Amino acid sequence: MKNHAIMIVLLLIVGAAIGYFILRDNQDPQVPLSPSSGAVSVKKPPLLQLQDDGAGLRTLVVSVSQEGKISELLKKTWERGTKQEKIPLPLEKLSLKNGPLQINVKTSDYATLANRTEQSFALEYDTKPPVISVLTTAHNVYEGGVGLTMFRVNEDVKFAGVQVNDYFFPAYRQDNGVYACLFAWPHNVERSAFTPRVVVEDLAGNPRTGGFYYHSIPRPPRHDRINVSQRFLDNKMPDFQHYYPETTDPLRLFLHVNRELRAKNVARLHEFATKTADHPLWKGAFLRLPNAAPRANFNDNRDYIFNGRKVDNQTHLGLDLASLAASPVPASNSGTVIMAEDFGIYGQCIIIDHGLGLQSLYSHLSSIDVAVGDQVAKGQIIGRTGATGMAGGDHLHFGIVLSGLQVNPREWLDGHWIKDNFTDKWKRAMSQP
Repeated sequence: MKNHAIMIVLLLIVGAAIGYFILRDNQDPQVPLSPSSGAVSVKKPPLLQLQDDGAGLRTLVVSVSQEGKISELLKKTWERGTKQEKIPLPLEKLSLKNGPLQINVKTSDYATLANRTEQSFALEYDTKPPVISVLTTAHNVYEGGVGLTMFRVNEDVKFAGVQVNDYFFPAYRQDNGVYACLFAWPHNVERSAFTPRVVVEDLAGNPRTGGFYYHSIPRPPRHDRINVSQRFLDNKMPDFQHYYPETTDPLRLFLHVNRELRAKNVARLHEFATKTADHPLWKGAFLRLPNAAPRANFNDNRDYIFNGRKVDNQTHLGLDLASLAASPVPASNSGTVIMAEDFGIYGQCIIIDHGLGLQSLYSHLSSIDVAVGDQVAKGQIIGRTGATGMAGGDHLHFGIVLSGLQVNPREWLDGHWIKDNFTDKWKRAMSQP
């Protein structure tokens, strides 16, 4: 009797174990679809992301229903061992109409008692590109300078802006639906290659490019020679030793800084470009450093001369303005401080955002009197001039940056230019129905 009871217990244990192994995988396959709602197209097909961490994927059937008609889109069977797979759904295989549709997904796995998942997704099929209506007319753009275009789009878009060669200048949607875009003729783009175009892409991935009238006006760069003395190297290069600790020769260190560190600093301006308001924070002409004499212009092509020979060439992308040592520096216009720190070749530096991707830069400062996040008014003192960074003497390097690209600051110091090229155009476009 005792042996009989033991046998029964053993059979129960074995049966439970067999049942556990047979039934242990009771997780249905996962079938998330991206996007799971909204607009899709051939250019932006929905992505099915299948996953089964248990027995593995076995079968898949995808069908599409539209206006009462059901069409099989995809059928697939996997060998054992496939845990996950991503499948863009080839909607182009079906003769679909623009409008609502439903995607139905059925899948199973290799569990002994197969787990099955069936799920439906309601989407909108859209193959029509958006329509662009440009509201501004005259776009007179100087080499290295800025223009404004404003336009409407007939539907919601993923992005909108102006493309100039490899440069993209984002447009910002205003409360009335009008898109405003400040764009530039980059200083390093030849006139023959300067072809600005409005580009947009809707939520379904359909792109549209639109042209607009523009007149490009050359403003050739000046050429300058900068003499690099041994005294300058001995006095200035120790400030940069920590960037290149293995370089001990002052001239080699100078070349590293002037080329590599300069390029890194310029590239970082694109990071600050995203920290911008979607509407103008400024008003009227930008202020110039008071009682200051110009020392260098925007887009000066500089040859650097050491001991009578050329050792480097760079482009100067701001205005150098010299006044008395440690002169108070006013904010050129109202905005938000987005950077206030030591910034490589620029030394102690402040960047103020003025909205629509437009930002002003103040460098080589001896002191900084504002902090990131401060709202500043036009004329408010934000610091004092100095000789930090790669400055050979006390002055202010003043720059204007648009969407990460340095542009000619002189335009923004000119109230007449701002009225003709921004204020009047803005008012006319914003008043149109």
